[in-house]
Amino acid sequence: MIKKLIIGGGITLILLWSAGFVAFAHKINHFQPDNDTQTEAIVVLTGGRNRIAEAIKIYNKGLSQKLFISGVEKTTSLEAISQCQAVTFPTEKNVVLLERQSTNTIENAIQTQAWLKENNIKSIRLVTSNYHIPRSQQEFQHQNPDLKIVIHPVYSDYVAKEWWKSIRSFCLIASEYNKFLYVWLVRRLTF
Repeated sequence: MIKKLIIGGGITLILLWSAGFVAFAHKINHFQPDNDTQTEAIVVLTGGRNRIAEAIKIYNKGLSQKLFISGVEKTTSLEAISQCQAVTFPTEKNVVLLERQSTNTIENAIQTQAWLKENNIKSIRLVTSNYHIPRSQQEFQHQNPDLKIVIHPVYSDYVAKEWWKSIRSFCLIASEYNKFLYVWLVRRLTF
């Protein structure tokens, strides 16, 4: 009897995880960027292809007046980022800020929140990879429930929309889904 319960529970968990994963994979591949809403700042999280270049494009469209890059390596300069990413940063003073303390998404949210509070910023455009949006949004909203967040997904050619045809894409999305589930569960169990 106990063995049947354990097997049944395991199968149920696998089915629930699988259904959630498919819904997650569908959601991250169908975000529609909002190309019109103005925000007080653009916050871009380092770690994925084309994120910074996309943030610069948004800035150049006039959708914000400040650009905050979170998670920059301690020794990396704005010039080095510009060369590596093949982008040109705005030259106005105090427009682009590099945050160098964060090493993960939780720290991105904490460090960004400190800067937002210091500058009395209440709305941001959050630029990160499409698969990273759900967890990032959770972490940022947890740090500041009143913050208006306009999500801006960055899609990469290296992450297949047809994830079931690429083991690399499947593993990346599954890993991010597991991280998202962990954050989602922790936030609900601690309140």
